[in-house]
Amino acid sequence: MIRVLLADDQSLVRAGFRALLDAQPDIEVAGEASDGEEAVRKVRELRPDIVLMDIRMPLLDGLAATRRITEDTALQDVKVVMLTTFELDEYVFEAIRSGASGFLVKDTEPEELLRAVRAVVDGDALLSPGVTRRLIAEFAARSKEPAAEGALAGLTEREREVMALVGIGLSNEEIARRLVVSPLTAKTHVSRTMVKLGARDRAQLVVLAYESGLVRPGWLG
Repeated sequence: MIRVLLADDQSLVRAGFRALLDAQPDIEVAGEASDGEEAVRKVRELRPDIVLMDIRMPLLDGLAATRRITEDTALQDVKVVMLTTFELDEYVFEAIRSGASGFLVKDTEPEELLRAVRAVVDGDALLSPGVTRRLIAEFAARSKEPAAEGALAGLTEREREVMALVGIGLSNEEIARRLVVSPLTAKTHVSRTMVKLGARDRAQLVVLAYESGLVRPGWLG
């Protein structure tokens, strides 16, 4: 059972998400929060698998709340997905750099929301592929200059290749087809790369791919 915490200052939004999620046989809403401070408290109390976190909330915004959660080693298994009203929200890329596992636009289709919740818990893919690839490129282009590649020194050539493919938004199945290997082999390479780099999840691996210069904005396609 996937346990979800809903953090949004609009009760109507929370009610809509709850109705959709609780109707699924494999998902349950563990709790709700109406501000960032409450969200952090509820995460520590309930230990959900995933938090759907609004970016703009009173007392403590979603970005700051996400940092508190992802920097707490006791909460390392909790995944945070940011909720945003606008596709080009200026905080989206910073949220992912802060440890969020991805983001969703609030008017996402119900089926996509459910797929995203299951995907981020499985660690299989970054969220909302139709929007994410464009946004990652947009905000990576505005981020700092690529760091030296020394951070990637411990990776094999195949792991670098896989990391680059993750960086341009490919799923494990797409990576497997590109490299002519099994999906399990692709997933193993991704997992090993994350372990070697200390990446919290796949989203962080995407950020590292950009920041190391392994992938550059404009390579999406």
